[in-house]
Amino acid sequence: MELNDTITHDETAPAEAATASSKKVFMKTYGCQMNVYDSQRMSDALAVEGYQPTETIDEADLVLINTCHIREKAAEKVYSQLGRLQKMKKERAALGRDMMVGVAGCVAQAEGDEIIRRAPVVDLVIGPQTYHRLPDVVRKARAGEKVVETEYAVEDKFEHLPTAPRKVVRSRGVTAFLTVQEGCDKFCTFCVVPYTRGSEVSRPVAQIVAEARQLAEAGVREVTLLGQNVNAWHGEGPAGAEWGLGQLLFELAKIPGIARLRYTTSHPRDIDDALIEAHRDLDILMPYLHLPVQSGSDRILKAMNRKHTAADYLRLIERIRAVRPDIAMSGDFIVGFPGETDEDFDATMQLVREVDYAQAFSFKYSPRPGTPGADLGSHVVESVKDERLQLLQALLFKQQRDFAASLVGRELDVLVEKPGREPGQRVGRSPWLQPVIVDENAGEIGDIVTVRITKAGSNSLFSEPV
Repeated sequence: MELNDTITHDETAPAEAATASSKKVFMKTYGCQMNVYDSQRMSDALAVEGYQPTETIDEADLVLINTCHIREKAAEKVYSQLGRLQKMKKERAALGRDMMVGVAGCVAQAEGDEIIRRAPVVDLVIGPQTYHRLPDVVRKARAGEKVVETEYAVEDKFEHLPTAPRKVVRSRGVTAFLTVQEGCDKFCTFCVVPYTRGSEVSRPVAQIVAEARQLAEAGVREVTLLGQNVNAWHGEGPAGAEWGLGQLLFELAKIPGIARLRYTTSHPRDIDDALIEAHRDLDILMPYLHLPVQSGSDRILKAMNRKHTAADYLRLIERIRAVRPDIAMSGDFIVGFPGETDEDFDATMQLVREVDYAQAFSFKYSPRPGTPGADLGSHVVESVKDERLQLLQALLFKQQRDFAASLVGRELDVLVEKPGREPGQRVGRSPWLQPVIVDENAGEIGDIVTVRITKAGSNSLFSEPV
């Protein structure tokens, strides 16, 4: 039986063979890279309880949905899925087979007990800050208790994170996410993250370095540091010195085996001189920066509580490009924020032309309950939002195509990541995050090989060995 196309096996789960006596978990992850990382941590924690991943929901003793609250009507979509799971659970019970259902992630944090009230099929609800308690929560749920675990102390956020065995880490591939920071103190008026992920907390240096070393020892070649505002990370370095993300990147660059470093997602207010110096001095730090701006209009930026202007953003990019001319920029944009006029939208289009993005993400504004933006007047009508989004996306897509086309004929270093779809192919990753199709003879998975780009497709680059 298939639930539907919106729930599929979580490919981030460990690819270990389950024993006949083991329990099985079917996990689906929605949302950002942080949720992908969290799902890996939950999978590691559940392994302690004997749970192995399954791609088939019919085999699952536990179905766990890791939710995201960013998109419109996220909670209602979760309840719709839970309705389908209720039917499935009833069919399983008629056959004498139990199935627990759990909701994790940001919707779980925001809704809490309401999920249990509206969807009795749910056995456990667990928020992003309490995943280290998942084994205990599962034990209680198996004993028949309805469990809601969303309360946490700030200092507990990064405590007791499970460590996956080396073979599990290796099975996930040669690239890995590593959370260094969580939460947000910026309170942009359109965003629910401060309410679902809590205040900004930085993971200690020793924990980060230890996990990075474990990843490297397991064969990981590229590490992406994660955080809601990753460049707000700060910690205590040697002799009590205060470190920012720049100093942390210099430290991680010393770890043998790690060949590439990245970080996401950044806030313009948190980029300091040390981070710019890291882009200048560390070849291991890839020349790609996701730096959301959301709007090119100072009036709208103020209404969004971004606490920077369009000129501030452009000056920052100018500084970064001065020290790393080959850097590619990525960004986020919201069109149709309450009160946005044609002139405000034109300012956004002008900023996009000036920056010239290699990649970007753009969305129509939709109110999130509990955020200040939801209470603002002067909402833009949907037809105008649609028109503006189409214009913006057309410009961004053209810039993305032009950037990819500019690489044709160039020789690039590519990290080989996995087998390709076609015989004789492998898929790698360019320094700017594009998938690159390489000949299988160019190198083994985990190798960094030099290839010449021969063609730019709609989503991938094609290459020949050098």
